[in-house]
This record gives sequence, C-alpha cells and structure tokens, in this order.
Amino acid sequence: MKIAVLSRNSHLYSTRRIMQAIQEAGHEGKVIDHSLCDLVIEQEGPSIIYKGEKLEGIDAIIPRIGASVTFYGTAVVRQFELIGTFSAVESQAIVRSRDKLRSLQILSREGLGMPKTAFTNFSKGGEKQLVERVGGAPLVIKLLEGTQGLGVVLAETKKAGQSVIEAFHGLKARIIVQEFIKEAKGADIRAFIINNKVVGAMKRQGAEGEFRSNLHRGGKATVIKLSKEEKTAALNAAKALGLSIAGVDMLQSSRGPLILEVNSSPGLEGIEKATGINIAGKIIEFVEESVVRNAQKKKKYH
Repeated sequence: MKIAVLSRNSHLYSTRRIMQAIQEAGHEGKVIDHSLCDLVIEQEGPSIIYKGEKLEGIDAIIPRIGASVTFYGTAVVRQFELIGTFSAVESQAIVRSRDKLRSLQILSREGLGMPKTAFTNFSKGGEKQLVERVGGAPLVIKLLEGTQGLGVVLAETKKAGQSVIEAFHGLKARIIVQEFIKEAKGADIRAFIINNKVVGAMKRQGAEGEFRSNLHRGGKATVIKLSKEEKTAALNAAKALGLSIAGVDMLQSSRGPLILEVNSSPGLEGIEKATGINIAGKIIEFVEESVVRNAQKKKKYH
C-alpha cells in the first residue's frame, strides 16, 4: 500500500512517527508538502501535480494540515478525495473543526458540555454586555485564529476584560469570550480518538502561574484514565464534527467535562510520551482497515 503524509515539514515528530509506522507495517510512505501541490481541474477530471509530476497510485493520505494553510491544505485533501484516494481525515471535517466558532456552534447544538461562550460583531460600547454574557470576571478571551495557546487572555476583572475586548475589536480581530472554569486549576484533558475509539488520554497541567495548559506554553503531560462521562463527551465531540482522528480538549468541572476544542491534526509527541502508546501505529491500522473496506465496497458495486 502507498500512503502519503501531507505535511510541510518531514522533520516534525508527528510526521516522522507516522512515516516510521507506515514502514514498520510494510507499506511505502511518502511525505508530500501540500503547499507545493498544483491542482488541475478539467473535463477529464481532477488531478494533482507535485514537483512537476502527476501524483498517481496513492492509496491513502494522512493530512497534517497546519492552521495557517487550512484553505489551501483542505483544497488539496479534497482533490485527493475526488480522485478516489482515502483520506484519514475528511477535508470538510478539517474545515469544520478549524473554524472555532462554527465547531462550538455544532457542539452546542448536540448538547455537549462547554464553557459558556459569547461572540459579537464589532460594536462600540458593547464590551460590558459581552463580559456579562459569560457571567462576569474572571473570563477568557480567545482569538478565533489562535493556536497552541497563542491569542488567549485571562482577564481577572470586568474592567480588564472590557479593555482587552475593546483592544481586540479596535484591531478588527475576531474573538470569542468564555467563562473561566476555576476548578480546572490550569489543567485540561486531551483525549486522542481514532475511528470512534479513545486510544489514549493525558492530563496537561499548566506551568506555575499559567492558566493555559498547552505543552507549547510549558505545560506538563501525564497519563490519565478517563471517566465514562469524559470518554462519552470526547467521542460525541469528534463524531459531531465528523473527525475520524481527533484530539479532544476538555476541562474537568463541577458540572462534568466541558469541551474546549476539537483538533483535526493533533500532535503525537505529548500523547505518545505521556501514555507510552504507539498512536502512530494505531493510525496506520485504521488506514489499512479503511482502504481494504473501501476496496471491498467498490468491488461489490461493480
């Protein structure tokens, strides 16, 4: 089987581990920089040109699309899907999960627990009402385009919250405002899901004095056994967004697990090192099963 990893950097831990797992399973692996793909759309059908050559014979792709190139990256994934290549994560699901506001709207519709969230258009003088919508201070203000904990601010007082919101709005930056979950104590849970199964989970504790738990911000990861409620919440969140592979971030609260975010390209380093589980290998097992199942379906209908 020929499997391509769509990644702009072959040296990243996640890319290297997936390539290693592909080879260990006896398949041919290839890293393709999706930003260098040209998409040809014509009457004869769609095709993909990479470094001057037409890409053919690839059985499956594993997208590792960075947030900064979501639009182009998902267009490349969609092109692969159109030519009949299996994608471990569907292009539309990536688009859905990358839009933080849209994904929260979907999770809310499904009745999943989450911190109370408010969003508004730029409106002069509306800062006070926005703070009140989420129960006052302290509150968390997030840039919709932020990743890895960047663009996330904790406002300790109503006045500070109003000032930060006003500053972001002055820069025409899109933000969401969320209630602060004090009992989480600067920690969150990441559940790693593959094909509707939780294959690993870790608790990430923020550095001292830091409310953000991201490992990129100095947080520490330890293995954790999820409660039944936490497992169900994580699985339902991934399912609601249509993600076969996902990292679901949750807070532990007095009212149960609260979904923070659902990541469509979750990193492997933190979860593999915290749990000792071969997550990359499990991704390849899922890809193998899916390609075989799809081939059987095609055979059945022809």
